[in-house]
Amino acid sequence: MGLLSDPVRRRGARPPRAAPQTALPVAWLERTMRAVGLEVHTQSFSRKLPFPDETHERYIVSGTNVYGILRAPRAASTESLVLTVPCGSDSTNSQAVGLLLALAAHFRGQIYWAKDIIFLVTEHDLLGTEAWLEAYHDVNVTGMQSSPLQGRAGAIQAAVALELSSDMVTSLDVAVEGLNGQLPNLDLLNLFQTFCQKGGLLCTLQGKLQPQDWTSLDGPLQGLQMLLLMVLRQASGRPHGSHGLFLRYRVEALTLRGINSFRQYKYDLVAVGKALEGMFRKLNHLLERLHQSFFLYLLPAISRFVSIGLYMPAAGFLLLVLGLKISSLHEAGVGLEEPGGSPGPSVPLPPAQGMGLASLVAPLLISQAMGLALYVLPVLGQHVAAQHFPVAEAEAVVLTLLAIYAAGLALPHNTHRVVSTQAPDRGWMALKLVALIYLALQLGCIALTNFSLGFLLAATMVPAAALAKPHGSRTLYAALLVLTSPAATLLGSLFLWRELQEAPLSLAEGWQLFLAALAQGVLEHHTYGALLFPLLSLGLYPCWLLFWNVLFWK
Repeated sequence: MGLLSDPVRRRGARPPRAAPQTALPVAWLERTMRAVGLEVHTQSFSRKLPFPDETHERYIVSGTNVYGILRAPRAASTESLVLTVPCGSDSTNSQAVGLLLALAAHFRGQIYWAKDIIFLVTEHDLLGTEAWLEAYHDVNVTGMQSSPLQGRAGAIQAAVALELSSDMVTSLDVAVEGLNGQLPNLDLLNLFQTFCQKGGLLCTLQGKLQPQDWTSLDGPLQGLQMLLLMVLRQASGRPHGSHGLFLRYRVEALTLRGINSFRQYKYDLVAVGKALEGMFRKLNHLLERLHQSFFLYLLPAISRFVSIGLYMPAAGFLLLVLGLKISSLHEAGVGLEEPGGSPGPSVPLPPAQGMGLASLVAPLLISQAMGLALYVLPVLGQHVAAQHFPVAEAEAVVLTLLAIYAAGLALPHNTHRVVSTQAPDRGWMALKLVALIYLALQLGCIALTNFSLGFLLAATMVPAAALAKPHGSRTLYAALLVLTSPAATLLGSLFLWRELQEAPLSLAEGWQLFLAALAQGVLEHHTYGALLFPLLSLGLYPCWLLFWNVLFWK
């Protein structure tokens, strides 16, 4: 959050109320595509963001998408492929637009196409892509206002997003992580690698060259570094390119980024165009959707992958710890004396029954209410906070998030006023039993849909959850709980991410990046439907508060 460190702007300026106008030449694109021989259409869209986006300096966004359809000469329009170029306000993707038009002219002269090909140029990056996809599939999941599409092709089988910042590239970097951790079919990535090797193009993953020597120690270490980078990117749930929004509609897609670095081997756009042409010719021969290969995988290198059968047991063992702890707590209720009964052997009851479920209602409801406040209040109360404090709306959202999150630390004091004081041992044991079951269910569901996110949360939260109890070194357990809370996990992941990218952060830079990540997480949830923010606020944060309540049980 840049404004938080600038007191002059905090007292005076406000973020721009409208997005800056882009340099997308709509009329010129229409003329050029028609001259090539495409069926050209435009789509206008607008979107008011829930609060100003300081990263791109926009709030009220309006733009126009331009797309041209190359109809298959010898087939009905039942299937299609998409080549898309996202354009932002900085106009750094103009080379990709030129390559798209050149490929459209070349494809127009071929007669072997069995699928329609859509050449799409979107404005405002992912916002334009989301508007076009919603209109194409006739849905509205994000509140986008857009005009209906005048021209459609068949069902989209695959898509490739292209981003180029120069007319010379040293390598093509591929991005596979999509919205909410979705991944394309592995065959599409293999197809990209095959044509890069055939054309002599250098292909990279996570911006890094793949290891060459796997027999020495350096190769596996570099592969581990790339695998961790993919885990962190997938766990974020962000669409790392326009392809990430296609995956929501079960369209296999990749984003290809041209990198122009200091390497001596450089390639012009002709080599990139040949690789793209080869990919589209192969995709043109598809008789059915890509489904033979893996949809769930991790990549230590672009030519190697770790399948779900190998990495899923890691999350399973962590969840097994919770299962064993649940079993031990359940068995601990056997032989304890019931409140108000006579001493001696008692009826074996689990802790929750001995304590009474009614006594657990207060901590459960208050914890969930804190999570609901964390989810709802920052966006709803941004204008009130901006009017009474010298902060902008985006800053108000972040500061409200931090305030509600910190207020949860006072939860034990509030819940103990309404919890029965009878059988205190049964009380905290029953509450911990419910919290462990709640955490195990959440982590199990998250790991099935987004393994990276589930594994990161399990690796941090499971040890602290298993050790939490109101006896022993309470200060040590409290420090462990705070260090493994969802917010601390996010902060640590940012430092690890930059360390793996070989661009380490200072504490001040890390804090600013953390504040920006909070704002972007809330914004992407309301704009694209990213699920990380509601998962943390409505699920894991209330669950963490239950363990905090167990720790300070009186």
